[in-house]
Amino acid sequence: MKAAVVVFLGTNCETETKRALEFCGFDAEYVDYKVKSLVKYDAVIFCGGFSYGDYIRAGRLAKFTPVVEATRKYIEQNRGVTVGICNGFQILCEAHILKGALVENNCSRFICKNVPLELYFAGCKKNISLPVAHREGKYVCFEDVSKYEFLKYTDNPNGSMYDIAGLYDSNNRVMGLMPHPERAIFAKNFGYDGNEIFKIIKEEIKRG
Repeated sequence: MKAAVVVFLGTNCETETKRALEFCGFDAEYVDYKVKSLVKYDAVIFCGGFSYGDYIRAGRLAKFTPVVEATRKYIEQNRGVTVGICNGFQILCEAHILKGALVENNCSRFICKNVPLELYFAGCKKNISLPVAHREGKYVCFEDVSKYEFLKYTDNPNGSMYDIAGLYDSNNRVMGLMPHPERAIFAKNFGYDGNEIFKIIKEEIKRG
């Protein structure tokens, strides 16, 4: 399985994300934000960081780049799975690829800690924990999207509606999540539950 790790000016999680993908069996490579085609990839990963310094709002400027337009075409062609992690989730929401928006946490502060979560996949629920690192991580939406939720906070750190930590699009081909699974692959202090997210990505690719 071939995965693209999209890199913007200000991205800072590309190295961990690529390494985590490779550890989980992907052939991963960095892709610049100027790229205009993604058809050769089975997965497109928008990783964490501060694209364009989060100027105006997190993900606001990144949505105007060629790679986001290429991602729209990739999704329309049902080519593979698209995943947005933290800033990547913010970008997908700003681009209206996923419903809703990520706004400032209720506490108005940057949150960086491990959080308990419930993971839903294939009709099963599993308790896991992953690290979060965000100031604009509160998920809001004008409609009920709880049916698309696959990752839920059990102790909501930011005020997200329906305790949403991660959700799909209506076709289960686009995933967005605020926690960082790539940080919970190798480091003992964050555990190893990040593997669960990458397993789901692989299963969604196989499902086609």
